Amino acid sequence: MGSFKIIGGKELIGSIKPQGAKNEALQIICATLLTSYEVILNNIPDIRDVNKLIELLIGLGVRVEKISADSYKFKADSIDLQYLHSDDFSSKASSLRGSIMILGPLLARFGKGVIPQPGGDKIGRRRLDTHFNGLEKLGASFNYDEVAKRFDVSAKKLKGAYMLLEEASVTGTANILMAAVLAKGKTTIFNAACEPYLVQLSKMLIRMGAKIQGVGSNLLVVEGVGSLNGTSHTMLADMIEVGSFIGMAAMTKSTLTIKNVSMMDLGLIPNIFRNLGINVEQDAKDIVVPAKEHYKIKTFIDGSIMTIADAPWPGFTPDLISIILVVATQADGSVLVHQKMFESRLFFVDKLIDMGARIILCDPHRATVIGLNRSQPLRGIKMTSPDIRAGVALLIAALSAEGTSIIDNIEQIDRGYQFIEARLKALGADINRI
Repeated sequence: MGSFKIIGGKELIGSIKPQGAKNEALQIICATLLTSYEVILNNIPDIRDVNKLIELLIGLGVRVEKISADSYKFKADSIDLQYLHSDDFSSKASSLRGSIMILGPLLARFGKGVIPQPGGDKIGRRRLDTHFNGLEKLGASFNYDEVAKRFDVSAKKLKGAYMLLEEASVTGTANILMAAVLAKGKTTIFNAACEPYLVQLSKMLIRMGAKIQGVGSNLLVVEGVGSLNGTSHTMLADMIEVGSFIGMAAMTKSTLTIKNVSMMDLGLIPNIFRNLGINVEQDAKDIVVPAKEHYKIKTFIDGSIMTIADAPWPGFTPDLISIILVVATQADGSVLVHQKMFESRLFFVDKLIDMGARIILCDPHRATVIGLNRSQPLRGIKMTSPDIRAGVALLIAALSAEGTSIIDNIEQIDRGYQFIEARLKALGADINRI
């Protein structure tokens, strides 16, 4: 198990380029299973979860060629469905939550699929009902094997259907959409997730020959086609990394330039940081966060305490709630942070309290942060990363803290952030992997 050793209190200087979007990459890579033609993907992040998924596809028989540092060529023209019943597949798929999204493409193209209970972050219940209910409406049958701990899924021929999703699940919508593009007839998906990742996936599928209407909205209408062609696709910048770097600049009193990012692709993210008093500016093709000694949390118009809550897109992404919480610890003012989706995602605040932060954990979903306004810096401690986003929030806290911090279980951070210590060192951070 690896650890980061961080000596905090260093100003960061320079520019940083965010990686390709992790959540988009997991969907797009699964979509290569929909065609036997060649698909070229660019700006793929070099992170554990994405690399695991690529290894999984290679095991399935997909021919994968790395053509540059962040570009790959995929050709799924010789799929080995027997691999789905192997121990190797079970081990790899169960350790990666994104593996659930191979199910839609496999059902659409081959009429069968297998999925073990997926893994991923331990941040509370993460239901698979949206995936299963949607695919069942398209004609799939699910059987759970108690001994093998896996779902065996089959469908003679998927048929279009109307569905109203109980939850606007991003991965659930992606899985259903990928199945629907090859299903016979029309599929209507209401209450679909409409995150930028889904827009990117839809645009890619349309270039491959899919017929999709309502892209970018919560009502998708899909007319199934017989087959799809190849294409090329480039991932957006990872908006979670962008938000992490905004928070990092604020906490370390640094001026940072985040390269090749459009504010238009970030939704509410810049506004939420502005609610904490942090300036976020567009400068040509880049975003600049100027150094600021103090930042003051706004109140609502009636003077009541600011509340920041996550919500489905175009609401504020839950993946940045942890970052917002840690940034608020050194702001001037108080804020109620409400994490609605996952009941364990706030359970890292005990580490921040040990570092000197003033936080009241109201319940599993809500925490009140009383900002210190730099009156006393956080202090370095030894801690453990419980999940990707909390791990980076703790990393940001450690970069701003006085003294030395040790963060264990950094494999969690590696799942979502590529070469993070090397990129931070280039900005002047004192961070080492031990």
